[in-house]
Amino acid sequence: MRFSVMFFASGEAAPQETCRTVLEASRLADAHGLDAVWTPERHFDQFGSVFPNPALTSAALATATRHIQLRAGSLISPLHHTVRIAEDWAVVDNWSSGRAAVSFGSGWNANDFVLAPDVYASRHQVMLEQIDTVRALWRGEDVELPNGTGQPFAAGLHPRPVQAELPIWITSSGNPRTFQDAGTRGLNVLTHLIGQDLDQLAEKVAGYRKARADAGFDPATGTVSLMLHTHLDDDPDAAEARSRAPFRDYLRSAVKLELRAAQGGGTISGGHVLPDDEIPEDLLEELLDATYERYLRGGSLIGSPDTVRSTVERVAAAGVDDIACLVDFGVPGERIPPVIPLIGTLVGNRRTEGEGVGSEH
Repeated sequence: MRFSVMFFASGEAAPQETCRTVLEASRLADAHGLDAVWTPERHFDQFGSVFPNPALTSAALATATRHIQLRAGSLISPLHHTVRIAEDWAVVDNWSSGRAAVSFGSGWNANDFVLAPDVYASRHQVMLEQIDTVRALWRGEDVELPNGTGQPFAAGLHPRPVQAELPIWITSSGNPRTFQDAGTRGLNVLTHLIGQDLDQLAEKVAGYRKARADAGFDPATGTVSLMLHTHLDDDPDAAEARSRAPFRDYLRSAVKLELRAAQGGGTISGGHVLPDDEIPEDLLEELLDATYERYLRGGSLIGSPDTVRSTVERVAAAGVDDIACLVDFGVPGERIPPVIPLIGTLVGNRRTEGEGVGSEH
């Protein structure tokens, strides 16, 4: 099992405080043998408000780290011009000496698509086409596009990236089709346990491996990354007590974001549909309690390194290669950096001075 650290939401912290926490935690992850740091793309909401552009955050982290891979988790590619995506990440690749990686997501929040309203209905297909174009540009091919006068122009990628191939994931909220799309293209998968359990995930991973084999790729290669909420302490009771209220608040913010998306006329994450009315407060509180308990008992890494090892083993048995440890779900910022060395104890092998990224991508 490989481990990475993921940022997704900043809670109530001031933006500059969150930036400092991300920098400090990423430096520690770099020193303690973690594979990567993921930063997301979020828009128009306090929930994750400091992360509108993962290329910018990754460029900042490139100057603060030496070994760790810098992953977008996720880049909502239909919101962006495809050539600009390739350019941005080629810059990150150069500033990081070849540590850029991207998980492409099609997006789900209709409100985000004020940035690209015409592609919302076709966003999944648009994302797949963008991946093909970015890969072609990355390899040095030109892409013919109309210029300002409508004349064809052969656009090429500058600066040239360091890596011959950009490591690419596709983000899935649990749709088996997305796992198969990733496998058919020889790409990696990023997913989570919202709306699916480990048994269901194992079936989808098996489908992913089969799709790789059917397309002529080695089914044993390709990385399945699973996001898990993570808060570790030497005392598991302290970790649980410290995380309960922030996790419930995090879930409450997520539910409200989903409801606003539904009220905007779209689906919620995973393609599901919610009624556009508010959830009664007493029902919401019961839902938050039940959800926290479900995550605590095998759907998260909340506890001590010893108490969460059984979860790591179950995740590995489901076919997961990499756990993306989501650490900023509302726990106070000063409590996040001390978690990173404890994640490092799960890695087993600390990185020694001078080594590069500790896994094959």
